[in-house]
Amino acid sequence: MKVGELWFITCVCFLLMCGSCLGRFVVEKNSLRVTSPESLKDVYECAIGNFGVPQYGGTLTGVVKYPKSNQKACQSFDLSLKSEPAGGLPLFVLLDRGDCYFTLKAWNAQKAGAAAILVADDRPEPLITMDMPEEENAHADYLQNITIPSALISMSLGNAIKKALNKGDMVNIKLDWTEALPHPDERVEYEFWTNSNDECGTKCDSQINFVKEFKGAAQILEKKGYTQFTPHYITWYCPEAFTLSKQCKSQCINHGRYCAPDPEQDFSKGYDGKDVVVQNLRQACFYKVANETGKPWLWWDYVTDFSIRCPMKDKKYTKECADEVIKSLGVDLKKIDECVGNTEADADNSVLKAEQDAQIGKGSRGDVTILPTLVINNRQYRGKLAKQAVLKAICSGFEETTEPAVCLSDEIQTNECLDNNGGCWMDKTANITACRDTFRGRVCECPIVQGVKFVGDGYKHCEASGALRCEVNNGGCWKSTQLGRTYSACIDDHTKGCKCPPGFKGDGVNSCEDVDECRDKTACQCSGCKCKNTWGSYECSCSGNLLYMREHDTCISKDGKSEVSWGFVWVIILGLAVAGTAGYAFYKYRVRTYMDSEIRAIMAQYMPLDNQAEIEVHGTRGNV
Repeated sequence: MKVGELWFITCVCFLLMCGSCLGRFVVEKNSLRVTSPESLKDVYECAIGNFGVPQYGGTLTGVVKYPKSNQKACQSFDLSLKSEPAGGLPLFVLLDRGDCYFTLKAWNAQKAGAAAILVADDRPEPLITMDMPEEENAHADYLQNITIPSALISMSLGNAIKKALNKGDMVNIKLDWTEALPHPDERVEYEFWTNSNDECGTKCDSQINFVKEFKGAAQILEKKGYTQFTPHYITWYCPEAFTLSKQCKSQCINHGRYCAPDPEQDFSKGYDGKDVVVQNLRQACFYKVANETGKPWLWWDYVTDFSIRCPMKDKKYTKECADEVIKSLGVDLKKIDECVGNTEADADNSVLKAEQDAQIGKGSRGDVTILPTLVINNRQYRGKLAKQAVLKAICSGFEETTEPAVCLSDEIQTNECLDNNGGCWMDKTANITACRDTFRGRVCECPIVQGVKFVGDGYKHCEASGALRCEVNNGGCWKSTQLGRTYSACIDDHTKGCKCPPGFKGDGVNSCEDVDECRDKTACQCSGCKCKNTWGSYECSCSGNLLYMREHDTCISKDGKSEVSWGFVWVIILGLAVAGTAGYAFYKYRVRTYMDSEIRAIMAQYMPLDNQAEIEVHGTRGNV
């Protein structure tokens, strides 16, 4: 490699470091709870390793072992670390930092039977992120096969655990990732910081494979509105003093404003860094145009197809090949070209300028300096970039009970409702349960069944409520059928509660017992009546040729003669006759009185005239 080329690479690395200094790199953490021995009981912080599969949204409990030899795990273990009994719990191996890569320690411990590794720091310092080795030191034969989680713990905690183990104490630890990612609502926002370069070795290969594998799940989540996805691309810039240099011109566009390292790390062959920047810009513009048309998920198709149809090794990493892919997906090529703009102009590109601004950490996210990087709900993901691991992390970003069905599959999480119904209420007869499985665990919540809402605490009691409650398991009330007759303690017009029907007594929930009206003498008590108890009712009959009248609890003859004495009947008839005669006499009296009053009124009209005439005659005579 030429001196000038080496200088340029050093310059680019310097700019990357300066960018990190201006911002901040956030170490992503989860909690570690020591449950025994008593002297260590507490909650501690640990840093999530950027490899393996952290159990986002879940927990893992295990017993700690510190190997007697190979304590840095830089060599394979001769025997399984699980040779000694651990009480049936998973095995957490405590290892010392130093002498080899973190990933090699994890791989050797995993092969020996470890469920997780705890790496004790070798210096008193703030926790750091355990990352994968640089590309030139990476080994593809094991890096992508690490499946156990890892955590870096402080030197002081590591020493305390070792001391307890030396005393013969059993050290139990619970690793908890339930709050490692925020989960505020029913939608997850996530970003994927990536690169179109396909000649950077193992990381590029794993990144392309991830996009291909995850594409289907990502598009389903996006189309149904469960997630909001945004791709991003890291770029660097060239110092102003060197923008006209050969190195900057070959690795940058827009006069040194946006740069990328040489794909092959060799300036004399293959593609240049500026080719990568242009393709990154084209992919970002593709997403922008597709998102404006309401189809952002097409980005996954474009990136996948471009990696297959336009690889660098086939010399097809070109605009012409990219345009063919864009046309096949039906996205407006003209708008994408307008978005890309003039890459030779001495001016800012709005898309790439926004990408550079977004690299700087805001809030809890921190700077993006590692490629590739996944950001979920504004928190950087740590761990293996694989479909199941990433999907598990995304699922942990949903608020409980709002996660999509894919998050509740057996491959992603354990259904806690299958074990003793999660400790929640259950009606085994109707197969109705208050246990509701979520990604983070289970919740006990009274259900809604066939439009009927159940109310209660969800743990010991749930009761159907509302007008239709009797339609579902008879509202949880007693119900029974005998000899073709059915009785129920559920009443439709009651919003809740159970009441035994007439003819029964009991709590209405577990049982209703038949009431013996004959024994209790609450029915069929007339003279000559014969009482027979039936289920839910009674039968009453009369002796001889008589019929029973249930409404009056009496017996009458079939030909209309009742068993009541005729004397009593005649008394009634005589009473009615007397009453009728008295009524008629009163009527006649009222009529006569009315007629007399009418006659007197008529006569009164004429009597005053005779009196007046007599007065007038006497008056005349007096004046003569």
